[in-house]
Amino acid sequence: MLNYIWLALVIGAVLLGGATGQLKEVTTAAFDACKTAVMTIALPLAGVMALWLGIMRLAEKSGLMHALAKLLRPLMTRIFPDVPPEHPAMGSMIMNMAANMLGLANAATPLGLRAMQDLEKLNPRPGTATNAMCTFLALNTSSVQLIPASAVAILAAAGSVQPTAIIGTALVATLCSTVAGLVSVKTLEKLPFYQLPPVTAADEAAKEKEEESQPAAVATEAPGMLGLGPRLLLGVFGGFFLWLLWRTAAAGYDGDRGVFASYVEAVSVLAIPFLLSFFPLYAALRRVPVYEEFVEGAKEGIQVALRIIPFLVAILVAIGMFRGAGGIDLLSRGLDPFFQAIGFPTELLPMAIMRPLSGSGTMGIFSELVTTHGPDSLLARMAGTIMGSTETTFYVIAVYFGSIAIRRTRHAVPAGLIADITGMAASVIICRLVFG
Repeated sequence: MLNYIWLALVIGAVLLGGATGQLKEVTTAAFDACKTAVMTIALPLAGVMALWLGIMRLAEKSGLMHALAKLLRPLMTRIFPDVPPEHPAMGSMIMNMAANMLGLANAATPLGLRAMQDLEKLNPRPGTATNAMCTFLALNTSSVQLIPASAVAILAAAGSVQPTAIIGTALVATLCSTVAGLVSVKTLEKLPFYQLPPVTAADEAAKEKEEESQPAAVATEAPGMLGLGPRLLLGVFGGFFLWLLWRTAAAGYDGDRGVFASYVEAVSVLAIPFLLSFFPLYAALRRVPVYEEFVEGAKEGIQVALRIIPFLVAILVAIGMFRGAGGIDLLSRGLDPFFQAIGFPTELLPMAIMRPLSGSGTMGIFSELVTTHGPDSLLARMAGTIMGSTETTFYVIAVYFGSIAIRRTRHAVPAGLIADITGMAASVIICRLVFG
């Protein structure tokens, strides 16, 4: 499906640009997107990937990932029945979901890419997405978040009286989009059109070649009991962060926000420092050579970041060309009567169309809505809730599948779009009920 969408965006951009005299803008957008894909996204991502995959390596070698996966095994085995309960992919996916919930985008993407690599090791058909991969992508594109930090920050900067008012509506809307994503991905995988083809001899040969090029698997044995001294040290370390959590939440509480919002924001602030220090400390107490293992994991992160560059360029160029030709505005005008008929505010149409395509474009449209209609208007809160309950579906799919060279994405795209549409509809309905 992604092949047809990509082709439609490129050809549609050229035809529309030629018809409207905007071919120069289309060309400029194409080259700007190339620069953005490599210089703004891929190269900075390489450093972030190196950091987080190094930390993940320590978590695996120390047995933490195994323990985490075991803790949530009953839930994860129901959602991902094709993944063995003890497989490293379980721990990687759990870490990615936790980072998404806390709004830690700079940690969620590297952890998600690592999860895709782990899932690829179970894939008997290289180049074709498995059911587990599509399910994992559906969960990512439904964007489970406790705090829509970017939307709240824009509202606060615009002078909103209560910028955190959208936290509750975004949480309900994102739960709706997640349920819709899971139901749709589980339903679509059973349809004849999306069912997995039989494994061929070519698939087996490609899998053998892929396994030969992979580094040796990281040991993930269940950890034994730590001694009294290490346990006391970890207790002191945990107590210090609990004190920091209380202090940070107290400093952020200003009376207008609830206690829950203050503590969730405090967790978001402290989560990365905690993970960056706890994993190495725990691994060291397990007598893992932390520096050497971190470097080995970081090497893998650099390779992944380089591997996704072609896929980033492809999707961002197509989106940039279509936007430069005025395709977003044209779609908005064409769909306006339909959305008016179903009660969806037409002012939100450009943002709704842009959301699955571009995060930066969505942010720009949201900022304009806030400036035009006011940060505490119903439209601004609807738009903020949409941002907190949906995701840039095409970007996520291109990056995640590109990291493991998946060409046949099967039902991942429609499931992700269903989750986005549900999140947008739920955002409008919930905001009307809550804010009138």
